[in-house]
Amino acid sequence: METVETAGPAPAAVIVAIDGPSGTGKSSTSKAVAAQLGLSYLDTGAQYRAITWWMVHNGIDLTDPTAIAAVAGKPEIISGTDPLAPTITVDGTDVAGPIRTTEVTSKVSAVSAVPEVRTRITELQRTIAASTEKGIVVEGRDIGTTVLPDADLKIFLTASPEARAARRSGELKGADVAATREALIQRDTADSSRKTSPLAKAGDAVEVDTTELTLQQVIECVVTLVEEKRAAK
Repeated sequence: METVETAGPAPAAVIVAIDGPSGTGKSSTSKAVAAQLGLSYLDTGAQYRAITWWMVHNGIDLTDPTAIAAVAGKPEIISGTDPLAPTITVDGTDVAGPIRTTEVTSKVSAVSAVPEVRTRITELQRTIAASTEKGIVVEGRDIGTTVLPDADLKIFLTASPEARAARRSGELKGADVAATREALIQRDTADSSRKTSPLAKAGDAVEVDTTELTLQQVIECVVTLVEEKRAAK
């Protein structure tokens, strides 16, 4: 009589929160880890960029928090969670390219600091995380502290300002490293000091300093942490 081999139990679903400032390798790491482990992926920063793009596109006065708050619920933002091909649309328009412009980048901190915007986007993020069957890697700045405080695993990526500026200016194709470093520090200050959901490391997060690590080393480190968490569930 033939024996039929059965597959082992499916890995436990895990929700992974990866936080940290710009230039630490959050996006590249999160996408690679999600793809390697068969998890969904969500770039929360893209959602804040998307709502900022919509406000710029619609002529909202971004120096007026009241004006921003009044329209925070209007745009329909849809995030695709495939780590190999993440997408984002606003009212049906593909904004993956437009949200990365300097204009949007320079305004996103002001928009994302408005409590009504954070409430709207946080609800969206929680809905997406709760709807994934196999688990998800969610990257941002306040995931472990505010959005998903009960995440199975929280990771906080850090790196020196110099390393972050070098990486980010490389991404921006020849941007001035000193100017990029200054812009990153300003963004950190704005994000860390805002009253609503500031950039901060959760008390139970695992900190990974990526300054001296290659991207592949960071990915391997995070994959190991996720696999350990899965095995313990």
